[in-house]
Amino acid sequence: MTGPDDAGADVLLPRLSGRESTGALTVSRGILTVQEGRCRDRIPPSRSRGVDSTYFKRFRMEADRSTPALPTDLPAGYRFVAWSEDLLDAHARTKHRAFRDEIDAVVFPCLGDLDGCRRLMREIRRKPGFLPDATWLVVHGDGIATLQWCGTIQGVVDASGVGMIQNIGVVPGHRGLGLGSRLLAQAVAGFRRSGIGLTALEVTAENSRAVRLYQRLGFRRTRTVYKVVQAAESALAEPALL
Repeated sequence: MTGPDDAGADVLLPRLSGRESTGALTVSRGILTVQEGRCRDRIPPSRSRGVDSTYFKRFRMEADRSTPALPTDLPAGYRFVAWSEDLLDAHARTKHRAFRDEIDAVVFPCLGDLDGCRRLMREIRRKPGFLPDATWLVVHGDGIATLQWCGTIQGVVDASGVGMIQNIGVVPGHRGLGLGSRLLAQAVAGFRRSGIGLTALEVTAENSRAVRLYQRLGFRRTRTVYKVVQAAESALAEPALL
């Protein structure tokens, strides 16, 4: 999952031993970047301006045109719903249900709050590179009484021309069916239809199942960063299962 931008902040880097990191570290906009080396998934709290902070490891993963096209067929009873302006709130509500009890809501607290998800969706929609053809919902059922929003994904083309995947989320009760991989495949296909050859996403390292899924789908790790989170917000949470 690629999170929202962070406001700039002064960050006191934790002291890392050689076992914890063998690479150079830099900080920009609240993100600690590991340029080389191996680091732990979560660095214990460090103090900056009197506030304890925890560092969560995240991977940037990329796939280019050499990655084979992925299947987009959904299980029986499920279907994709393309982007339209009147579905912004459906994306926000689905995002909230998918992430509110997961590790990503610790790393990005706005995901644990419905209003925060609505603000995030408005921000994504306002981005110059927002791509409707890479933005999808998965729905189950037909009539109003049975309709369930089950999964969400958004796509944005960044300033360098890379297709950035935003917030792949599947709500509890619809996991384990491959909906997450189908959402990802649908978004990648949308980028390719628009001439975007390189697709990227970020994922929290503790969400090991998602990391393995993306690797199986042809994404490779290209960079490691540490997202700085105030320790008071870092309650234990389980990663979402796609």
